[in-house]
Amino acid sequence: MRLGNTGLKVSKICLGMMSYGDPESWSGWVLPEEQAEPIVRKAADGGVTFFDTADVYSAGASEIVTGNLLRKIFPRREDYVLATKVRFPVGKAANDGGLSRKHIMASIDASLARLGTDYVDLYQIHRWDDETPIEETMEALHDIVKAGKARYIGASSMLAWQFGKAQHVADKHGWTKFVSMQGHYNLLYREDEREMNPLCVDQGVGLIPWSPLARGLLARAGTEQDTTRQVGDGARQQQLYGGPADATILANVADLAAKRGVAPATLALAWLLHQPGMTAPIIGATKERHVDDAIAAAGLTLSPEEQSALTEPYQPRPVSF
Repeated sequence: MRLGNTGLKVSKICLGMMSYGDPESWSGWVLPEEQAEPIVRKAADGGVTFFDTADVYSAGASEIVTGNLLRKIFPRREDYVLATKVRFPVGKAANDGGLSRKHIMASIDASLARLGTDYVDLYQIHRWDDETPIEETMEALHDIVKAGKARYIGASSMLAWQFGKAQHVADKHGWTKFVSMQGHYNLLYREDEREMNPLCVDQGVGLIPWSPLARGLLARAGTEQDTTRQVGDGARQQQLYGGPADATILANVADLAAKRGVAPATLALAWLLHQPGMTAPIIGATKERHVDDAIAAAGLTLSPEEQSALTEPYQPRPVSF
């Protein structure tokens, strides 16, 4: 699978590494390195070669775990595609956050040191920064690419006009443009279908959505089971989900998954993989079966009628990043 219009080939599933790091500095649902290793190995054995993290996850510990495990599991650096992100503060100083040139230049070096590599394949801005001119951000990212510290650059959740402005600034100055968009997109949240996704499809930008299973809600469709993360992040989950159509959508996912003989997570991810411009949803996995369910989605074909049954109940909701 190519990432957008680039020549970079990635697996259809991306393993998100936010679930691994330091449970003491981040959250109780995060797994330390020794518990994460069998899960990451299972993903690699199943053909996953695309891995995404961020400097802010576990205050940098996720990058350390990611680098350690990928070096241990893969024979060569060229055997996998590594992505990380910059914006949110890891330290407490005035310039420890944002998308200023100062912070970006310091952050890429810090990320590479934690990851134990000379370069990342994809360096992404972790949301928009209202306090920094986009020209400053795009030039700094371009310089990082030219220095060989990143092969490509990407963006994450923002408004379509912001993304268009960033791409225009880069094009105007001959700087490196974004090749991917990591947006919020799943069966319970589809607001990016209005503007962002069509823009990316038109411009050949690959979609690599976060929370493709709606923080586990879609994976647990048909059950009442709460997870450790759901309990710990309840306020955030209520902010993102809980719309009037969610119960119907979840019931339809559970019903169709049972009819097809697959896990609800497999069905929800398969739907996502059928959407225009989709490259690789970023899944979180804290159990080996989570990896199995995700990999199975890549081989599941849904009919137009099945897709309609999943999408028809949806009701528009406020934009949330």
